[in-house]
Order: sequence, then C-alpha cells, then structure tokens
Amino acid sequence: MSFCAVIPLVSCVITAFKTDAEYKSTNVMTMPKSWFNLGNFLKAFQKADMGLAFMNSAIILVVVLIGSIIIGTQLAYVLDRFKFPGNGLIRNLFTFAALLPAIAMQVAVYEIMVNLNFVNTLYGYIIMMMGTDVISIYIFIQYFENLPVSLDESAIIDGPPVYWKRKF
Repeated sequence: MSFCAVIPLVSCVITAFKTDAEYKSTNVMTMPKSWFNLGNFLKAFQKADMGLAFMNSAIILVVVLIGSIIIGTQLAYVLDRFKFPGNGLIRNLFTFAALLPAIAMQVAVYEIMVNLNFVNTLYGYIIMMMGTDVISIYIFIQYFENLPVSLDESAIIDGPPVYWKRKF
C-alpha cells in the first residue's frame, strides 16, 4: 500500500526536474538529464505567487496559535476551577461539538461566514480556525485537572510580583 502511495509522489518529483522537451519525449519514471533544472520551480513560484502564500500561512499560523492558546486556556481554567450553573451544559456542548464530523458543519459555517462578510478574507479564516479548535480545550482541561488547587490558593495569598508594584 505504501508503494502505491509513494509512486505518484516520486513521479511528480522526477517530472518537476525535467525540461519541456524531456517531459514530452520520455516516460514519467525516466530520470531527468540534469537534477539542477530549477527553472520549473522558479516559474511555479512566480506564477502562483508563492511568496504571498507563504506569508499568509505564517500570519495564520502565528495568530491562530496564539489566539487559540489564550482563549482555550482561559476557557479551560474557568470550566475546571469554577463550579457554576451551566458548567456541565457547556462541557456537554463542547463534547457534542467534538463528536460532530467537520464535513457535516461546513454548510452552516459557510453560511455564517457569508453573513458576516468573512468569505475570502484572511481575518475570516483566522477567526474560523480559532473557533473550531474544540479538542485543545479538553487537553487544557485535563492539564488544569492535574494541577493542584493549592497552587492557585498560594498565588492568591502571595499576590502579584513585587516588580508589578513599582511606579514608573
């Protein structure tokens, strides 16, 4: 099975290094005459505007990672440490959301994105990615369940660090 999965990838790599004449005259698995033919990569990089694509990917990665961690840790801390009416309901709703297949929610998510004018925007994609990371909340909840409550209590007793009290 792995052989069947790897062969198309190998043929793509081999073909990427061929010139147009080599591509037209040789078999797909025939090795190129020169492995230093990087013109195809430069042409694809320029035509597809890969620089912008890599920059967008980096922005999405950083913003979604930071936003998901901040939102997820705060929500998990509240759900684990504080007992309030509706706590169980919220946890059950997150469990239900985690059990739904992502493909089943795509139409509803798309409709919401259209109504908010978030389609084809970078910030819309970032918000969508931060809002669909349900599993990380359970990971954070399990982390907080393993931290002793006495740690929170000692932080409350100690108060903020001394350098926070300085006047600038």
